[in-house]
Amino acid sequence: MTTPEYPPKPVPGDRIAVISPSSGLPGLLPLPYELGLERLRKEFGLEPVEYPATRRMGSTPRERADDIHAAFADPTVRAVIASIGGDDQITVLPLLDRELIRADPKPFFGYSDNTNLLVLLWNTGIVGYHGATVMCELGRPGAMDPLTAESLRAALFTSGPYELRPASRFREVDMPWEAPESFLAEPPTEPGSGWTWVRPDRVAEGRSWGGNIEILSWLLMADREIARDPSVYDGHVLFLETSEDMPRADDVFRILRSMGERGLLQRFPALLMGRPKAWSFEQPLGPEARIRYARDQREAVLRAVGTYAPDMMVVFDVDLGHTDPQIVIPYGGTVRVDGPARRITVTY
Repeated sequence: MTTPEYPPKPVPGDRIAVISPSSGLPGLLPLPYELGLERLRKEFGLEPVEYPATRRMGSTPRERADDIHAAFADPTVRAVIASIGGDDQITVLPLLDRELIRADPKPFFGYSDNTNLLVLLWNTGIVGYHGATVMCELGRPGAMDPLTAESLRAALFTSGPYELRPASRFREVDMPWEAPESFLAEPPTEPGSGWTWVRPDRVAEGRSWGGNIEILSWLLMADREIARDPSVYDGHVLFLETSEDMPRADDVFRILRSMGERGLLQRFPALLMGRPKAWSFEQPLGPEARIRYARDQREAVLRAVGTYAPDMMVVFDVDLGHTDPQIVIPYGGTVRVDGPARRITVTY
């Protein structure tokens, strides 16, 4: 384990690698992908560079690893961003050359299944960025949410503190990506309710670690990239979120219970819990059912924390992960959680 360091930032005009370390959905659903590429060029001034597996469904782990290596080895590429997530990036990890990646560290942006690569970068000594994929955030119908765009711009181009703020409105229901009419107007949103603080009687500051809770559970089962000595994480700030797979509250509790039994959960003085994704095409919950889903997940988290980390400060419904708008969280970067002031500041 190496203390993560911030890689150099790109500047407008630089080339940014667009890779698909998980799923090649850009080849199947080009509308949000092409829109995301256009916004990278026009709104952020970056030149996207694609690789052989970027638009290819069913690419092998070796092909995806080759793209990651090519992106990090190219000295003209100054940042790397995932097209989208998926569910099998864990198979790519053993094929990666950490020394090659470390030789020219670059900011990497992704979340969901890209938690795999973010954890590897953390262990390699590179700060990554949890958030902002091409298809989801950059390819959002209508326009990028201003809060998302502001956060991504700050994470991409600046260094220093950035204060998070809760979204006044958020989107829960998705539009079908295969339908051109989905991209003609802003998606419907609903009022945000702010963050919920538990034990906000202290200030916690440390490097961040965490990501998508389902992916972390798979890494724990495979015994990959998560330290067997839990003291490695002492004093860090934990952040977690759940995906559109919408795990049951009992499953969230059991994953956190396993982290507690491993001696892991209690190492963190603070937890930022992302607003849970409570709607999907497979589970199109109505408004009341979505409220129940989020409530049940919150109770599951509190039950696990109460058993294994009863002094932990927790902030619920932070705008990170599978939510819109989405704030980018530096993975391995400094996070300050000021309970008395109800403020969260990250360092990009």
